[in-house]
Amino acid sequence: MSGKGKKGNKASGKETKTRKTDSKAVATPKKSSSSKESKSPASTSGLPTKKDLLKPSPSFQETPQNGRVRLFIEKLRLCSVLFDWGPGDQTQADSKAIETKRQLLLELVDFVGKSKAVFSEQVIIEVMKMVKINLFRTLPPKVHQTMIDPEEEEAVYEPAWPHLQIVYEFFLRFIVSGDLDVRLMRKHINAQFVNGLLELLDSEDRRERDYLKTILHRIYAKFMMLRAWIRKSISLTFYNFIYATEHHNGVAELLEILGSIISGFALPLKTEHKQFLKTVLIPMHKVKPLQVFHQQLSYCVTQFVDKDHTLAPTVINGLLKVWPAVNSSKELLFLNELEELLELTQPEEFEMVLEPLFRQISRSIGSPHFQIAERALFVWHNEYISSLIADYRKDVLPIIFPALHVNSQSHWNPTVSTLTLNVLKIFMDLDSELVEQCSKAHEEKMEAQTQAKQRRETVWKELMSS
Repeated sequence: MSGKGKKGNKASGKETKTRKTDSKAVATPKKSSSSKESKSPASTSGLPTKKDLLKPSPSFQETPQNGRVRLFIEKLRLCSVLFDWGPGDQTQADSKAIETKRQLLLELVDFVGKSKAVFSEQVIIEVMKMVKINLFRTLPPKVHQTMIDPEEEEAVYEPAWPHLQIVYEFFLRFIVSGDLDVRLMRKHINAQFVNGLLELLDSEDRRERDYLKTILHRIYAKFMMLRAWIRKSISLTFYNFIYATEHHNGVAELLEILGSIISGFALPLKTEHKQFLKTVLIPMHKVKPLQVFHQQLSYCVTQFVDKDHTLAPTVINGLLKVWPAVNSSKELLFLNELEELLELTQPEEFEMVLEPLFRQISRSIGSPHFQIAERALFVWHNEYISSLIADYRKDVLPIIFPALHVNSQSHWNPTVSTLTLNVLKIFMDLDSELVEQCSKAHEEKMEAQTQAKQRRETVWKELMSS
């Protein structure tokens, strides 16, 4: 029994030693793997820190071809480190880390521009993660509470622009890369991502808005499944701008994107596109800060009429409904746009809007503001519009003759008086008999008004004396 017990003890001892040996063998690789992960910030589960940025990172030129994608991912993760750009003194370590990140971003831009490798899904995930972390942020409070012409306002600069500019440049090159598989990108460039870019367009930094405009345009061109969503999102942004806030810094850039989109519309135009013209672009003329984006808005509207001339009456009548009553600078913009529209209007559509159109032009001709009167009379300098007026002179002249007559007799500005006489001479050369008829009708009307005034005064005197 004792012998067996000793043998059993020996056997159990061997088993114990074996277990200890096995446990050590299992523990060893865990230690070695953790030490390797601590050396590479890109392989850790969490995001890198500023300390990781200060560690040396090899360049792409020093790295073998088969290890560059892994290095690319590591550098992407390092560039996800964010900094506080607010007022205050930065430490020396912070300044060094900021400069290191800037250099890393420049390396990424260079790598995307020169690399011919097809980007895998893992790389795309890391790229999108880095871009979202850096770009998608809460915009600071607005410096300008009202929209001002960019040429007149004091420029506002984003403090983080030294990094943001390179991130935008990197993402733009990544999007337009021929090595990018659009099917893989569909998971990441989605409606939520596009909405994030649209929200950033309210930034006061014009440089950022320019990059966003280009990127959104590229996304619209490359990702066809997002086109309807982008148009709808832009419409919603404009609805909020027109009917709620009247303040959005990116309206001009959004209209520039739309101008390119509208020029690519196929004919016949869809009902959706015509509805957008009626419910968004035309009502946008009535907002106060129109001068900030009128050039881009006018281009979008004229693109519609250029594609489908039957829309001219809709647009012209729409402008006449929201015509400014007391804002002279705004009225000048309307007159400029109206001339561009009339150049694209066919005789059939011109006849449809003739009466309300020239009643408004008559009011502008008779305006005491010399620039408005002058701009309205310049319409006759346009050969095509002048020929349309000549064809329909029997309908046009009776409407505008009273304003022409008053200007020629008593307008305070000599330039306006001269232009008025030139217009009257054009009509005289075309149809002197019509001018005589209009002059006679005007005299009769004025005489009737004088007699009516005298009768009112007589009745009033009788009432006062009784």
